[in-house]
Amino acid sequence: MSTPAPNFKHQDTQPWYKNYMVVIFVIGMPAAVVIACLWFVYYSYQIRDSVVRDDWYMDGKTLYQDVSRDKLTADLDLHGKMQFSDNGEIVFYLNYPEQSLQSGKLLDGTPLVYPEKLDLSISHATDVKKDRDVVLQHVEGNKYSAQVDMDPIKAKYYLQVSNDGKEDWRMQDVAKLPRSEVNFDPLPVFAES
Repeated sequence: MSTPAPNFKHQDTQPWYKNYMVVIFVIGMPAAVVIACLWFVYYSYQIRDSVVRDDWYMDGKTLYQDVSRDKLTADLDLHGKMQFSDNGEIVFYLNYPEQSLQSGKLLDGTPLVYPEKLDLSISHATDVKKDRDVVLQHVEGNKYSAQVDMDPIKAKYYLQVSNDGKEDWRMQDVAKLPRSEVNFDPLPVFAES
């Protein structure tokens, strides 16, 4: 007794695009992957990291920080006091050492002069939208002033006051703002032992 031969001429009566296997595996899954990739590209662009705000530079594959401005602050023995008021006014007092005030010369021998302006950078620890860069204008003596619209929610900020000129120094501090006063001192790493 012989078995009947299979009929290979049987054809599917529905077209290929109506077959659920084609729609799910050949069209649907690759389309979902493409859409997910486009969304991740868009999302990664929206949450990209902000630029580092400091004196970092690359040398080959090594990352270095230029601390010459901080060292100059310690060498000149500069100090400062910043006061914040509720109306957004910031007052900064640049304090030279007593020896410089009496001699009229900085500790490196250059004439003691109060710069006409100082740059103030207020950087929020996590939210670049809350960063503020302003210019502190010389008012009189060692007093500088500026208006800044600060966020009222208390948060960690990196503060930097700098002089971009012949005496290229900067003072830095970390503080939770808002607060009434912040003191700036030379970094302790440069203190002579």
